[in-house]
Amino acid sequence: MGKKKSKQQRRIANGEQQIKQEEILKTLGDFTDKDNWDKFFTLRGSEDNFEWYAEWPQLRSLLTDNLSFPEKPPKEVTILVPGCGNSKLSEQLYDAGFQSITNIDFSKVVIMDMLRRNVRERPEMKWRVMDMTELQFGGESFNAVVDKGGLDALMEPKLGSRLGILYLSEVKRVMETGGKFICLTLAESHVLELLLREFRFGWKMSIHAISQGPPYGTTPELQTFVVVAEKDSPTSVSDLSLFLGEYSIERHGNQARKLYEMLEKERHARTKYSNNSDISYTMEDLRLGAKGNISILEPGRRIKLILGEPGVSNFFYNCTLLDAKPDSGQFVYPYGVFIVPQLRAHDWLYTSEEGQWLIVVSAKAARLCMVFLDSSNSVYPMQSIQSDLSPLVKQLAPNYGDNDNDLQIPFMAAGDGIKKRGIVHQVESDLTGLIIVDDVIYEAINKDDPYKGHKYRRLIFERSENLVQSEALLSSKFDSRSSRTSGEDLISLSLSSEAEVIHNHLASPYHNGIISGILLISSYLSIATSFGGLVKTAVLGLGAGLLPMFMKKNLPTLQIEVIELDPVVLDVARDFFGFEEDERLKVHVTDGIKFVKEIADSKVEGDEKSLRKIDILIVDVDSSDTSSGLTCPEADFVEEYFLLAAKESLSEQGLFIINLVSRSSTMKDAVYTRLKKARTIVFSNIFCLKIEEDVNEVLFALKTDFAIEEQQLSEARTAVARYSEEAKEWGEKVVDLSKSIELLS
Repeated sequence: MGKKKSKQQRRIANGEQQIKQEEILKTLGDFTDKDNWDKFFTLRGSEDNFEWYAEWPQLRSLLTDNLSFPEKPPKEVTILVPGCGNSKLSEQLYDAGFQSITNIDFSKVVIMDMLRRNVRERPEMKWRVMDMTELQFGGESFNAVVDKGGLDALMEPKLGSRLGILYLSEVKRVMETGGKFICLTLAESHVLELLLREFRFGWKMSIHAISQGPPYGTTPELQTFVVVAEKDSPTSVSDLSLFLGEYSIERHGNQARKLYEMLEKERHARTKYSNNSDISYTMEDLRLGAKGNISILEPGRRIKLILGEPGVSNFFYNCTLLDAKPDSGQFVYPYGVFIVPQLRAHDWLYTSEEGQWLIVVSAKAARLCMVFLDSSNSVYPMQSIQSDLSPLVKQLAPNYGDNDNDLQIPFMAAGDGIKKRGIVHQVESDLTGLIIVDDVIYEAINKDDPYKGHKYRRLIFERSENLVQSEALLSSKFDSRSSRTSGEDLISLSLSSEAEVIHNHLASPYHNGIISGILLISSYLSIATSFGGLVKTAVLGLGAGLLPMFMKKNLPTLQIEVIELDPVVLDVARDFFGFEEDERLKVHVTDGIKFVKEIADSKVEGDEKSLRKIDILIVDVDSSDTSSGLTCPEADFVEEYFLLAAKESLSEQGLFIINLVSRSSTMKDAVYTRLKKARTIVFSNIFCLKIEEDVNEVLFALKTDFAIEEQQLSEARTAVARYSEEAKEWGEKVVDLSKSIELLS
């Protein structure tokens, strides 16, 4: 045996080896260039190898522990070693019992050298020429991937992270569930950032510092780390496990400082995701698997996200991606985009989860991307927005195999079926905000539509633009020949043509519904008529005044008082909807709740100073705050204190009516529950009318506690029909609607 080398001799030998390595590395240049590596390995030869990161004694325990799988002997553990080079690591793993190893490198020179070196001693080991960013293996082919510096070599700063992302995507693809990616790295900031991000969702992750001895190779000032990522459930977010030993800022300076800063930032991000915070994901998050495999439809999945990238799109967009629920009916489109303009971006229908699922059903799309415009992009033409969005939303299209290239993505928006529209008047109110009066011609619902091509006048409050407050059929002042003009010809008429509101026609289905409920006190109406008295009716909320005008014309026994808070609304009703007061129809500009409470608090009816009780009380006021999902009435009108006041304001035979508008079944159920709970102290007889063609529902409550039988309802329908002899059309509608009035169970 020869003499052992002295420490000084070993230091000289190591120094000479390092100088030799550095000289050879100067010939390499770009670490991502295959030709450069071929030249590098040709110069070195298969026997002239060195380990750039750590030697086997430093790695043995950590690697063998992480490559041990329950109920699987070492020789059956399938291992991929990408960018193997001429490192001895694969040979050392093989000799430790892990024989099912596949080595790849894109340098044919080194693969042939390594094959010749191992073909006899390690016959089970495989060697293939392959690019690690384009692996030629099927999905879930390996139990482990062991990378010794391969990722670091790909992450050339001047090339960015593109190759690194491609490589790690391939690693994740070929890894079995429960498998491990074991990466030896110098953990430079740009490399560690990529590793933390790529293995954030669906992977358990640990970081180990190689503690024994200094790092080897050309960068002795940098510590070597082993990052272990274990494939877990698809969307899980696990805490980082750190095994850094004596690695500290005091001993390792700037490298340690940057590493700890990055780890702390990553911990905050993982905590946010694991707590299921109401966050908006990025396309990068989705690509990484934050919400599972986004290319596959997952019924009921709902994701908030932000679309847009600097240099790729002009704007950023807040979006919600929804995969239709199983009970959403048949689909017309596999994927669609629904654009919500800024003015409607805060409507309950679009901001609430329940409302968004309703949009998915109406859009008939298996996947729908709802895009919310804001002040940064809403002023641009829709064509420009669509062009900017198109490449972004394509990334979210579900995978339909060979037909992907032919997939047409329809762009949709909230449509109102209007064929022609003209603004008649706009006015700003301190109480209501912007009030709009417009004339419209609707698209015909079908060829037999009796009002095909007719003109309607609408009242709209901008604060709740998705709800038309009032709508009236117009009768244009044409000559006798024009009056017989076909629907098609009417469409061509100017919207500014002189017109009058037809007060004998109720364009809003819920108005007919309100009238139908009067049958519940039809016997009282008959008695009042026979004695020549008038039935005191109070309507809270004027709107365009269409309902009060209709009742005055068609229900002659009613004495009507309208309570409206906003005088501007009253002016609009008079000037543009033909509203007129007379001895049977009066308007009070005051607060509706105050008006009702004053009557409720009045003395007995025999006192001449007292206010007369109300026979019919109708609440038809919109809400100034629709964020809760309740569009009509204002929330105060369904609170118990107002319901009590309403009951006290009614005469003994009185009827209370509420127009309820909400697209939220949850909100409607809450209102119903409140009414049911209050039955013992408020109204015991409560009825409901659901109008199929509208979002409105009408609630009726009787002050009397006597139960109403079906026989009484049938007789009442006949009585109501008599009131409509002069207007058979609306009478038939009212009677038909009354058949749907049901006792609230």
